[in-house]
Amino acid sequence: MSDGIMEQIIPYTDITVSRMVFAIIVLSLGFVVSKYIVHAFRRGLQKTRIPDLTIHFLTSFMSIFLYVIVVLAFLKSLSFDVDSYIVGISAVIGVVLGLGMQDTLTNLTAGVCVAAIRPIDMGENVTLNGQTGKVKSVGIMSTDLLTPDNQLITIPNKLVWGNSIVNMTRMPTRRVSVDVGVSYSSDIEKAIKIALDLMKKNPLVLQDPEPAVTITELATSSVNLQLTAWTKTGDFGNVKNSLTAGIFEAYKKEDIEIPFPQMDINIKEIEAKDRTKKAVE
Repeated sequence: MSDGIMEQIIPYTDITVSRMVFAIIVLSLGFVVSKYIVHAFRRGLQKTRIPDLTIHFLTSFMSIFLYVIVVLAFLKSLSFDVDSYIVGISAVIGVVLGLGMQDTLTNLTAGVCVAAIRPIDMGENVTLNGQTGKVKSVGIMSTDLLTPDNQLITIPNKLVWGNSIVNMTRMPTRRVSVDVGVSYSSDIEKAIKIALDLMKKNPLVLQDPEPAVTITELATSSVNLQLTAWTKTGDFGNVKNSLTAGIFEAYKKEDIEIPFPQMDINIKEIEAKDRTKKAVE
């Protein structure tokens, strides 16, 4: 009885129940085997010196490739003419590309270039196409950035590869710059010495290259100084905050004036007096 059911034709198709069951088994096993192959492929790459970014890109490409094969095997098990489908799909893809879908191929090519040359890597802080954040992933078509306020930004790979890339964490050290203005009546030499002492006493500031203070501008109401100090890239934020707060407190303690914009408002009472005089007359 069961054999009779298995050989029944599914309504509106030429497919038997047994063939459909076999196709579903092929599809299910295909996805399971594909996931296992991708997992093994990733683990094998992780044992090498290949960067995480390249591993992520290659495993994503492998996943898509295997899933396409599984779907084609599923259609083949249903007695579909897969070869004609492939020819038809190729023709459609050619037409679509000719009608303006070249961006897809461009993004794919750009993704390969980013993964191969590695101007960015997983976890690095970068600025891409005017967007700043930590690299979360580089896919086949796009790159994901995670901003400091936890927003996910997806950028097409062609915009990543086709624009300037600013990598803020690739180098082991960075230079910290803090700008501050002192009044013209202050002792400039003393102000420079205080700033140098502040940087040299900071344990996170590197002494080679040495910290420096330069006069950058004789502005309208202040002499502008710039404190520059080198530190390890991971300490950049802490040093920036420490020097900014520290120079303010040091100048305040040593009576070095930091001028700020002021506006004087003079109210004239001439018009009001004229009105009073006319009223009396």
